[in-house]
Amino acid sequence: MKRWLYQHRYAFAVALRRLLSQPFSSLCNILVISLSLAVPIVVAAVLDTARPVVQQIPVSAEVTLYLERNAPPDAARALADTLRTQHAQEIDAIEVIDREAALAELRRRPAWSEALAVLPENPLPDAVVVTLRQHPEIAATSERLSAQWQALDAVESVQVDSAWVQRLQAMLDFLRMGLWLLALGVAVVVLATVFNTVRLQALTQREEIAVARLVGATEAFVRRPFLYLGAVTGLISSALAVVASWVALQPLNSAIARLAASYGTQLALQLPDTVSLLLAGIVVAILGALSARWSVTRHTSF
Repeated sequence: MKRWLYQHRYAFAVALRRLLSQPFSSLCNILVISLSLAVPIVVAAVLDTARPVVQQIPVSAEVTLYLERNAPPDAARALADTLRTQHAQEIDAIEVIDREAALAELRRRPAWSEALAVLPENPLPDAVVVTLRQHPEIAATSERLSAQWQALDAVESVQVDSAWVQRLQAMLDFLRMGLWLLALGVAVVVLATVFNTVRLQALTQREEIAVARLVGATEAFVRRPFLYLGAVTGLISSALAVVASWVALQPLNSAIARLAASYGTQLALQLPDTVSLLLAGIVVAILGALSARWSVTRHTSF
């Protein structure tokens, strides 16, 4: 056991010595990896902040049917009775909005009274507001019913009041998928950078490795310092990426705070939780070690 610990301690010391022996090259590689890692961390912070905000937005399960302007006066109530009968299991409430009542309501508002006074006739249509029952598939139900009701006689247009929230949720899902693709690209950057670093180290120490083999060094003994080199590079890069992400979030938080204040709320971007950051750092270290193993195996076969 002591011998095993000594070998790993020796390999770790050799890896640090090799990392410090070429400070400029090592710093460039670490900066490339850390900046690549900082991008998905910032994107994840934005998504984690936006997701609860979207979930707290009240999604109205209302579908508004606007009738044609030349529809008979009783057409809206007849349509409401028909919908209540045919879709009793899906409808929670129905409200008929008379065009004359809607016009009178607008005329009581100072911003609209002068504009409506010059109109020769009522430009508003009768409307039927349908409130659907809440259930997990409310989005699909509202889309299906709105498409079905659009084809009804005397109905000119149908509006789903929660459509913009659904579009926002779809956009967040799209960005979340893009985050996974971005993380995959970052993994490729980590593999390529560590692979090239270890390749140069292996070629530089070609004679040293050959001599070590002549005196009986095993392949595991030869590879172990390179594996630690890849893992240490990944860990340092991960820590630097977290610091860079935190620094990048400060001006973003200042801008988003001013935007949120204009809507009378508070909002701040936060880094992902500590456990997620630690797991990400471990994954990057493992990727660095695997890339180093692949590189040293490929370039020390002599």
